[in-house]
Amino acid sequence: MTNSFSNLHLAEPLAKAISEMGYASMTPIQAQAIPVVLTGKDVMGAAQTGTGKTAAFSLPLLQRMMVHENSSASPARHPVRALVLLPTRELADQVAQQIAQFAKHTKLRSTVVFGGMDMKPQTLELKKGVEILVATPGRLLDHIEAKNAVLNQVEYVVLDEADRMLDIGFLPDLQRILSFLPKKRTTLLFSATFSPEIKRLAGSYLQDPITIEVARPNETASTVEQRFYAASDDDKRRVLTKVLRDRQIRQAFVFVNSKLGCSRLARTLEREGLRAAALHGDKSQDERLKALEAFKQGDVDLLVCTDVAARGLDIKDVPAVFNFDVPFNAEDYVHRIGRTGRAGASGLAVTLVSHADTRHVSDIEKLIKKKIDVENFALDAQPQRERFNDGNRERREREAGRERDSSRSRDRRAPREDEGQDRRERYRPAPVSRDPFFDKPYEPKAAEPAAWDANAKPAPARGPGIKPRRKVAALFKPSPASE
Repeated sequence: MTNSFSNLHLAEPLAKAISEMGYASMTPIQAQAIPVVLTGKDVMGAAQTGTGKTAAFSLPLLQRMMVHENSSASPARHPVRALVLLPTRELADQVAQQIAQFAKHTKLRSTVVFGGMDMKPQTLELKKGVEILVATPGRLLDHIEAKNAVLNQVEYVVLDEADRMLDIGFLPDLQRILSFLPKKRTTLLFSATFSPEIKRLAGSYLQDPITIEVARPNETASTVEQRFYAASDDDKRRVLTKVLRDRQIRQAFVFVNSKLGCSRLARTLEREGLRAAALHGDKSQDERLKALEAFKQGDVDLLVCTDVAARGLDIKDVPAVFNFDVPFNAEDYVHRIGRTGRAGASGLAVTLVSHADTRHVSDIEKLIKKKIDVENFALDAQPQRERFNDGNRERREREAGRERDSSRSRDRRAPREDEGQDRRERYRPAPVSRDPFFDKPYEPKAAEPAAWDANAKPAPARGPGIKPRRKVAALFKPSPASE
């Protein structure tokens, strides 16, 4: 069989690990990329998510580094020779685990460094010496500045999920990292989506790269059923739960656009009796790894997450993905729905579209080059009590405010003539007692001379219209000499 791993004639330790992992035949991206990487040429590989891109670059790199395999305990004999950069912590941890499985029968060492964790254990691993270093850009720069990682002997660089790695957010860090690497090296770029801008930008990092595209760029997997349902923001959660119930879906990713919305939706679903967990960037790394592991083990049914979980995560047999919010970037839609229908399995991708999402849906339509039909979704009639408890708090407050206003208006309505008469008879004001002192007219009190002016002589008479001078109290008594 032409696409069998046995035809690659890999080293015995690698072939043994592949057999133990149950891999018999290569996927299209593996069949085309592995022979090229074995020759040492730069590669730009594009393939649908879930098609085995990690093995496509890790197996040939391990094969080429077998010449450096040694059992020495000296860290100097184990310098970093392959650097794998990834955009998210979860993806870095997953790729590191897979590389460790491929290399478990060899003497090659590998480790992973990413943020959100204590640097001390990572530093100890780096000081021991590793040949394969998997990292996120930010934490790798921390180790470079601390002189824990020396990259002057790197021979291979891999940018996985390259479109995000070359995005404006990672580009400054990436340029700094590449400045520490030797000019002569093999560079590999792999991703499910490649825009023309990214291809032009990647050309500055690769030397005469060989482009491998096993499918039309930005194409979604044919095994994934894509449905778009029109739903207002208040109805989205009801549509989600109804689709889960009608299709009997046991597990699913639920993607939202904001961290706050992620936490709120997860709490709401938990209150409704669903086993849900939130995964977003504000969670600690320990919480993120625990939520992901609980989802893998089946302890969590709905993993509500932002786009930190949209790329590269390989969790088998996830039957559905829900886009609770339409992604702002059309490329993220391709990566989101790639969490289901992996390795040829079937899957369902449901996107809930509100009136404000029209432009984003149009961008997705242009990217995947497919006509999108937004369907109306029939919801069951909701009882009045449930409907009052449903929706957001602002809507409930508005309804309560309208009820209060109507009750006040009823109270302020004009009374009937007989009703007013009854009220006047029922409510007579109590008589108020008054002090006769307050009924007397005002009588000015005669002015009395001040105590200090009691013995003063009257001022001499002056002409008409001239007032006498006022006496002012002296602050100090005159001295005898002045008298």
